[in-house]
Parts: sequence; C-alpha cells; structure tokens
Amino acid sequence: MYRCGRGIRSLSSTSTSSMSNWDPTKSLELNHPTLILLEKCNTRDHFKQILGLMMRSNLICKTFPMSRLVLFSAVSHPENIDLAILLFNYYTPYPNLYIYNTMISALSNSTSQPFALYNSMLSSSIYPDKHTLLYLLQACKYKSEAKQIHCHAVVTGLLSYGYLQNSLIKKYLENGQMDLALQVFLHIPTPDAASFNIMIVGYAKKGYCLEALELFHEMVVTDLAPDEYTMLGLLVSCGQLRDVRLGKCVHAWMRRRDFINSSNLILCNALLDMYVKCKRLELARRTFDAFKVKDVISWNTIIAGFAKFEEMEVARTLFDQMPSKDLLSFNSLIAAYAQMGDYRMVRELFDNMVAENILPDNVTMINLVSATTEIGALDQGRWIHGRIIRVGMQIDAFLGSALIDMYSKCGSIDRAFMVFREVIEKDVTVWTTMITGIAFHGYGRKALELFSEMQEDLMPNEVTFVAVLTACSHCGLVEEGLNIFNSMQEYYGIEPGTEHYGCLVDLLGRSGRLKEARDVIEKMPMRPGRSTWGAMLSACRAHGDLEMAEKALTELLKLEPEKEGGYIMLSNIYAASGRWSYSDKIREIMECRGVKKTAGCSSIVVDGVIQDFVAADKRHQKWVEIQTILNGLNSEIKLADDFPLDFIQLLREIC
Repeated sequence: MYRCGRGIRSLSSTSTSSMSNWDPTKSLELNHPTLILLEKCNTRDHFKQILGLMMRSNLICKTFPMSRLVLFSAVSHPENIDLAILLFNYYTPYPNLYIYNTMISALSNSTSQPFALYNSMLSSSIYPDKHTLLYLLQACKYKSEAKQIHCHAVVTGLLSYGYLQNSLIKKYLENGQMDLALQVFLHIPTPDAASFNIMIVGYAKKGYCLEALELFHEMVVTDLAPDEYTMLGLLVSCGQLRDVRLGKCVHAWMRRRDFINSSNLILCNALLDMYVKCKRLELARRTFDAFKVKDVISWNTIIAGFAKFEEMEVARTLFDQMPSKDLLSFNSLIAAYAQMGDYRMVRELFDNMVAENILPDNVTMINLVSATTEIGALDQGRWIHGRIIRVGMQIDAFLGSALIDMYSKCGSIDRAFMVFREVIEKDVTVWTTMITGIAFHGYGRKALELFSEMQEDLMPNEVTFVAVLTACSHCGLVEEGLNIFNSMQEYYGIEPGTEHYGCLVDLLGRSGRLKEARDVIEKMPMRPGRSTWGAMLSACRAHGDLEMAEKALTELLKLEPEKEGGYIMLSNIYAASGRWSYSDKIREIMECRGVKKTAGCSSIVVDGVIQDFVAADKRHQKWVEIQTILNGLNSEIKLADDFPLDFIQLLREIC
C-alpha cells in the first residue's frame, strides 16, 4: 500500500456553485443529495455513477464525503475493495483517523497492507485509537506482530481499555503464548467475566485443563457468575481430562438453565464431544437424542465417537440416518473401517462419496491407501495413486508416507522410491518410512545411504533409529548396527528405549552372538520388553539354543501369557531338534490355557473383488461334525514317565 497522486484537477467553482451550497468541511450531516444517494446505493454501477456525480460536484477531495465513499466500498460492500484502494491512494490527500481505521479494518485479512497503512498513518502524525489497534490485532498472523501491537498499546496508553486487553489475551492464546496471555490477564485491575471466559476457553483448547479449572475456581471466588461461555471451557477441559464426573455437573448446570434445548449448538456439541472423549457412548447417545436441533457437527461427533470405539453397526446406522453428509462424515467412517482392515466397506463408502459429489481430501486418500496396505492389494493401491494424480491432489508428507508404505509392503519397492523422490517437502516420517521399506526388502546398504542423506537436512528421531537398526539386523550389518546404536545418545542425544534394545538383541542374535545378546539383556537399564525376549527367542530358534529358548519363553509368557507366538516358536524349536514329544506338550499346554493360534488368512482378487479365505472357517458346511469330533478328544495333559525334571519344571513355570 502506497500513497501517490495527491493532487487532482478541481472542477470550476462557477460551474458547481449552483449545484450545491453545502460546505462539507463545516458540516458532517448527511443532507447533501449525493451523499443521500450513496446511502441508498446497492450496486457497483450505481456507485460509479455517484462517484462521477461527486467529482462534478467538487466533493471528491473533501474529507467527509471521501470517508463515506471509502466506508461504502471497503466495509459496507467489500466486493468493491479495489475501488476503495484506488480512492484512498489517489483521491484522499488528507485522510483522517476514521479513514485510516476504515481501510485497516477492510484489509485486516491481508498480510502486510494493514501494517503498511499503520506506518503511513504514524508518519502523517496521526495517532491511533483503540479501534486502530483492534483492527491490527485482527490482521496480525505472527507472534512478533502481536507483541508490537502490545507495545504500542502500552506506549499510547490504550491498554487500559478492557476490550483491547481481552482481544490481546485472545490473540496470545491463539498463538500459544500462554505466559504472555497470563501476564496481560494478571495486570487487569478487576477482570470481568469476559476476561475469565477468554482465559478459561483458551487454556482448555490448548490443553492447559488444570489451569483452566483453577481460573474457574478463582472466578467463582471473586463472585463472578459463570455463564455458557464458562461452561464451554469447562466441557472442553472435562473431555481432555476424561473427567466424566465434573462433566455431568456441567451438564446438570446446563439443564437447569435449559441450554440443552436451546439453539446454542456450540455448547450442546461441546457436551456431546465431552461424553465421547470420556468413552461414555450411552450418555452421548442419550444427549444426542435429546437435542431438539442438530447440525452437521452434532451428527459427525456422535458418528465419529461410535466409529472410533469400533461400534460400527451403530455408527453406520446413524450415518445412514444423517440428513446431510459432508466430507468429515465420510472420513470418520472410512478411517474406522480402514483401521479394521475392511477394504470392501472403505471402497463402498468412497464410491458413495464420489456419487454424492463430495470431493475427497488427503485424509480420505490416506485412509484408502492404508486399507489397501492392510490387505496387500497392489492393484487397488495403484488405482488410488492414479486417481490422486488425475485429480491433481498434492502429495504431502502424510500422503507420501502412506503411499511409500503401501508400495513397500505390497512388494513394489521401485514405485515406493519413485514416490519418495516426488515428495517435495520430506519430513522425518517420510524418510523413516522409506528406510523401513528398503530394509524390509533386504537392501541394508541402501538404507544406510538414505540414513546418511537424511541427516543433511533433518535430525533422525527414535523411530528412525528403529528402522535403521532393523535394516542392519536383516542384512547382517553387525558392526554398522553396533556403531549406530552406540552413537544414539552420544551424537544425537536420544536415549535408547526398549525397542532399540530389542533391535540390538535381534542384531546380535541373528549373527549367532547369543552370549553377547544375553549380556545386553542383563545390562539393560530397563526391564526387557516383549520385543527383546521375542528377538532372543527367535535367535535361539535359528541357532538351536534350547536352554536359552526355554528361559526366553518363560520371561515372554510373563509379559503376554495370552499370546500364541512364544508357544509356537518354542514348539517349533523342539520339533526342529527332533524332540517331538516336547513339541506336542507345548501345543497341549496352549490348548489347556485357551491359547489358540491365529488362523491363517489368504486373499485373492477376482474381477476386482477381494475374496478372503480363513483357516478353520466356521462357515464350512461340515463344521458342526468336525467340532463334535474335536470336543470328544481328551485334552488333558499327561506327562510321560521318561520326561526329564528340567522340562517338567519348565512346564510348571509356563502353566
């Protein structure tokens, strides 16, 4: 925004004297016929005609008429903002504070123009008022700008205005500057209910729930009556804290004041969201059914709640009853079905979404890609990728990571690498996903090269090191893996966790260095987890170390007695060494304890439809007869007399 062309040619006074005897420099009344026409104007063409009439009447350079023209074109009819800018730049030689405020307010959605206007205003020795700073606060997008406005408010003495203080607090809270917001709040001599409400709601939305509750207590102590805005902040806090007891108290307060049955949908939806976050779906459903007025947010909240906790039948019923669906409605169900691995339902919802002319976004496509990854359907994944390209959707870091993961797990590592190179802004997740995919395909050296290339721009995180150590483990790069593990804390400041120690044990175990792997487990600073003992058991199976395998299984079953993996692995170890009776007894122990091996599942695509085949499928036409035979077998464990005492002791530990 700049100022130029201040001088313009005035029309002859003799030609206009008969047209008006009104002096706009002495009177601010709207009694001039041209200004009266302006107040009744509704179209751009009429505005241009009135502007021409004002030029002929020699009113174009007068401050008050220009203020009405600028107000009309910039605020009353903002679609004419381009005319307002022209009028301000070329036909307003001496703008006053009102005109400056009007233009700053009109351009508050712009990034730099309001501040350029403010600088021009200060250069003209025109000092701001509270409205100027309020409009600038609306325009500021960065933390530094809010701080500068705060400083100007202090210097000019305008910070004493309560509305300006509250607006400044709100802006600080929105930018995450909680300490500055609190400082402004504490310097208010007598904060009113609006100040408390802004602080409570702002704290709650940013996750400072306990601080929000403390402010509420202080508000009540100072004899300020809470209102519906206070309750909104409390509901958000209750939802994040999962405090359903306090949430019910807020609900009771709302019912006593009949807010539930009113049109205050923001408060009602916050109540609904609170019950969903507290996992009280039955209360959420009763609350939802009690609403007299429901909007799209109400429907989406209740549907997303049931879908999140896999109550898919209720979620789908509500979805079908929803009068008007939007993108969020479809995304909620698609995400839930994708998490469950039900690609058929994901694809059906996606087709319905397209049929209703609702454009998918990146979240939709990420869920579709994730669903294809779960079932390993490469052709479906390529179809989704092709659609993303056809519609011109930008492949950001999240979508890029999903595509890389899909291609890697579906066996097309070349296409995964192609997507990786096409992602413009790669974050740590993109790099880590690519390293994991390459490691999964056995290209350990390439994974290390990517790890080095990544560090030119980004620092690796904990997950990246898990991926790199896994790559070294799968490819037998023992020394490289040891060096990377030892460098985690020394060079990167990352404390190795249980997963990293599990990778190290797996690295040593695969290479046959079982003694060193056992030493790592014994010297771990934390208790070994499932991944650590699982890696040790797998290494023992590969190298036939029965003694260590039995110990690893005992420890593993203490952590997850209901999982079948340890039992199966030890049974296979005994079978591989020819000790079939030992292997059979492990299987019998599984049966006695109700631990069942997860049924194997295969799938094929026939005419574009995915067909699943599950082992021991109960839909088999002979299933009843088979089950009758199985139930008649004696499942009691009987130990043979020749079993050694050490194995009997192991069985006792397992049982």
